Amino acid sequence: MTALAQFPITQRWPARHPDRIQLYTLGTPNGRKVSVALEELGLAYEAHKVSFETNDQFTAEFLSLNPNNKIPAILDPNGPEGTPLALFESGAILIYLAEKTGKLLPEAPNARYECLQWLMWQMGGLGPMFGQLGHFHKYAADKVSDPYPRDRYLGEAKRLLGVLEQRLDGRAHIMGDAYTIADIAIFPWVQTLRESYEAGEITGLDALPNINRWLSACMARPASVRGMAQPG
Repeated sequence: MTALAQFPITQRWPARHPDRIQLYTLGTPNGRKVSVALEELGLAYEAHKVSFETNDQFTAEFLSLNPNNKIPAILDPNGPEGTPLALFESGAILIYLAEKTGKLLPEAPNARYECLQWLMWQMGGLGPMFGQLGHFHKYAADKVSDPYPRDRYLGEAKRLLGVLEQRLDGRAHIMGDAYTIADIAIFPWVQTLRESYEAGEITGLDALPNINRWLSACMARPASVRGMAQPG
């Protein structure tokens, strides 16, 4: 019996490589954060598609790993102290992977907390606000006649982009020269805002030079190209 056999989720998504990190994901901004980080860190993993079309996220097997029925989630057969670790919430997973490898998170305490601050900024602000704007601007545009919801999230998306544009002024990355989990957490959401939500023009994103320079650099990284293509 492998270390992962005790987890019910492996019954629905069997591990072909039980010695690798098992990633349960989909090609969303939150899912892509983790696959990009895994690629950037050079960690061996196996990606499993959790299809929203067939409500995989509501199955008993998936809920046994993440009771919040959201992707991504991971199973690491080689977790702390050599025991398997099940983990959900993309921000928590990014911190775990960075600490596991000693990469993508500054070691100096002040810089470490500054980096985590920007990760939490994405988790609590940029991601939820961009997601709501995408819903009302693109996916529910024909369902809501009141312009208030769209305008509410449009205004907040613009404000958050302004914060990010200012932060990147004179910096190659969120933390300066170093590429970190803060960049990995944020750039998939900015790319989704522009490409999937088709909101680059209405938010003013297309006219923000610092963000566009940084986004192009993030997207061009080989690990980003591979990670953004998961789960295949």
